[in-house]
Amino acid sequence: MAESTQPLSPRARLAVTAGKAAAAVSRAAGRGSGSVIGGKVALRVDPDLLGRLAGHLDVVLVSATNGKTTTTRLIAEALRAAGEVVSNALGANMPAGITSALSAGANARFGVIEVDEKYLAGVARDVSPKAIALLNLSRDQLDRAAETRMLAERWREGLQGLKTTVIANADDPLVVWAASSSGQVVWVAAGQEWKDDAWSCPSCGGVLQHHGDDWRCGACGFGRPTPTWVLSGDHVLDPNGSAWPIHLQLPGRANKANATSAAAVAAAFGVAPQVALQRMQSVAAVAGRYDVVSYEGRDIRLLLAKNPAGWLETFSLIDGPPAPVILSVNARGADGTDTSWLWDVDYTRLAGHPVVVIGDRRLDLAVRLEVAAVDFRVCDTFQEALQQLPPGRVEAIANYTAFQDLRRIVGN
Repeated sequence: MAESTQPLSPRARLAVTAGKAAAAVSRAAGRGSGSVIGGKVALRVDPDLLGRLAGHLDVVLVSATNGKTTTTRLIAEALRAAGEVVSNALGANMPAGITSALSAGANARFGVIEVDEKYLAGVARDVSPKAIALLNLSRDQLDRAAETRMLAERWREGLQGLKTTVIANADDPLVVWAASSSGQVVWVAAGQEWKDDAWSCPSCGGVLQHHGDDWRCGACGFGRPTPTWVLSGDHVLDPNGSAWPIHLQLPGRANKANATSAAAVAAAFGVAPQVALQRMQSVAAVAGRYDVVSYEGRDIRLLLAKNPAGWLETFSLIDGPPAPVILSVNARGADGTDTSWLWDVDYTRLAGHPVVVIGDRRLDLAVRLEVAAVDFRVCDTFQEALQQLPPGRVEAIANYTAFQDLRRIVGN
């Protein structure tokens, strides 16, 4: 356990109080949870507050393009077997949101913190984490996010000299390149279905050769490290070779991969894999994702897909009988305004499904589906879309702000 720090200074206490007051005003005004504005106000009063709030905690940071919110939740549940946890469970993952979350952790032992990829190095400097989990890097928010190779380089520089254990996905070349600068790395074979951002070697620029699970650069030899934690079907293999069953309520291969990384993180904090995996079974949904809700006589499963890698994993959840599908895409500030990523998604996977398209950018998506030769209808509203679909459970797949719109409509 981290050493206990001195009680917060008067300035830090004032910062926490001011932040909570600002958050309360934001909630009262109906502008959301208030975590971001509360954190911004607190950090304005005390710029060093984040580090002060984390001083008594054993902290793990979780960063990735996809899966970080879910993995953060799974780790938090696992570590509760060993003590109280404070976490930014709703995904406010920039310094202001993280500061708000930690302000509620005065009595916690562990801090389980999701961090936006661009802020990882800075937050790590502030909170001195015991562990950092790196899951993947892929293209996202093309109008403003750094190119994935640049993010990997930023991670690599930020990890140099940092006294922490890095738990990293051995199947993502960009993550391996970033994590390799750390002195202590635990490699996890979590899988990587999306490979279109990792064909060139991050070390020398050569072409990476992929052979099954293995990958290697033919020019410089940079390649996949040997993992000590492995996802094998429905089991996690630990460093001793023992196989532990995964029984999640969360669906899909991607969540088994998230659970494998979470089990490796929990082990770094002294929680045995069988205990960690058992506790993960209690997680049925994460911030509304995967929830099945009843609305106007229909069962609707809410699925979030923000970028090509996320859409690919989500399509794997609806393989099988051709269930009706609603697709919703926006391009607001939180989504990124560039929708050219739609052309990187293999929408032919939707062939045979009754498909209806809604959202602010429904016409962009309609053009993409037409080129993919997928039958679809365009509707103006969610209610109209439901009326166009045949009976049965509906799969509703949406990017970030479109997903929040759907949650408000169905009362989730």
